[in-house]
Amino acid sequence: MKNKNLNAPLSGSTVVLGVTGSIAAYKAADLASRLKQMGAEVYTVMTPAAREFIAPLTFETLTGNRVYSDMFGEDQHLSPVHISLAQLSDLTVVAPATADFIGKVAGGLAVDLLSSVVMATRSPILLAPAMNSGMYENRIVQENIGKLTNHGIEFIGPESGYLACGYEGLGRLAAIDTIIAKIEAILSF
Repeated sequence: MKNKNLNAPLSGSTVVLGVTGSIAAYKAADLASRLKQMGAEVYTVMTPAAREFIAPLTFETLTGNRVYSDMFGEDQHLSPVHISLAQLSDLTVVAPATADFIGKVAGGLAVDLLSSVVMATRSPILLAPAMNSGMYENRIVQENIGKLTNHGIEFIGPESGYLACGYEGLGRLAAIDTIIAKIEAILSF
């Protein structure tokens, strides 16, 4: 972390924001915007599924940085991109984090750009799950969360409420204010 500006509490911090394929991906745009307003440098990494829910241009506009989603794309200016992003990061936040993504990381898989960034990251990692309550409460998902927690990865949420599938239950992405408070707490050390 670099020098702090008291008017911008995250000034000097670099956050890599991972966005996975969940309906809650649109909320990540608000998170990116708020982090930028708080002085953080934000680099967004989107999974291919996330791009089905929200356009990369949204994050490029909000952060002022290009969006990364392809490990081997021709337009990459960081080389190798997954290592470069991991080294830039003071904190990697994945919001929303799907059951699929949590399972990949728990299994030690680096099969796409975002999972590769997480595998290469030495700075703190924060995952914010968002999924149907049946998926979240599934024993395998809970075991994966427990495994990652034991390896030092932090989690925030999910919250209970109305879900996109029409049900109510535990699985909503944590409120952006709650995620930001956790980010501030992690970066204040």
